[in-house]
Amino acid sequence: MLDLSTYPIGQRWPTANPEVLQLYSFPTANGVKVSITLEELGLPYEVHLVVVNRGETRTPQFLTLNPNGKIPAIIDPDGPDGAPIALFESGAILLYLAEKTGKLLPVSASERYKAIQWVFFQMAGVGPTFGHLGYFHKFAGREIEDKRPLERFRSETQRLLGVLEQRLERREWIMGDIYTIADISLIGWVRNLNTLFGAGDLVQYDKLKSVPAWLQRGLARVAVQRGLNIPPRPAT
Repeated sequence: MLDLSTYPIGQRWPTANPEVLQLYSFPTANGVKVSITLEELGLPYEVHLVVVNRGETRTPQFLTLNPNGKIPAIIDPDGPDGAPIALFESGAILLYLAEKTGKLLPVSASERYKAIQWVFFQMAGVGPTFGHLGYFHKFAGREIEDKRPLERFRSETQRLLGVLEQRLERREWIMGDIYTIADISLIGWVRNLNTLFGAGDLVQYDKLKSVPAWLQRGLARVAVQRGLNIPPRPAT
């Protein structure tokens, strides 16, 4: 049996089955990217709830696995060359899992790189922008009297939605006929606009056609439905 005891994170989140991939996460838009991917791929894994609003991502044990102090993070005991690998940053984890299994990415090299660019589009643009919009519209930032930051992120969110709308016109998925990690990287963030952030009206989401249709296709997938609630949020 593989020994993962060298990873200090196990001191706080003990491992029951060290032979399967270990996921340390919370069901945020970033966290569910990995759980959805794992559900889509059918890979066995063990999930550990890391509660963000209790400061658990700032504990020394978690920081040994993810120095950025964000969820998610993984340990795969069956990494490259048969050695365990620990990874943080959701985009890197999605790419690793897709390449590990040979799934959720186009076969041709050129199309593969195009899919990866849309994952980066989410990581560098959609995630930070939508997250800031949520902060200034829904969370603590809404109390700030100066509304210029809110307007800045509202405008940029609308621009990014326009980019997606154009890309998805006459396409079922980001890469056309095939569903990839590019779609998975974006589903949680676009979903949050209306559900968690309540910002649909603010960004005129109802004026879009292709993006809402794409989101509904994504949310209809069984793996997505499961992954959105993995790990389950703690009772409040």
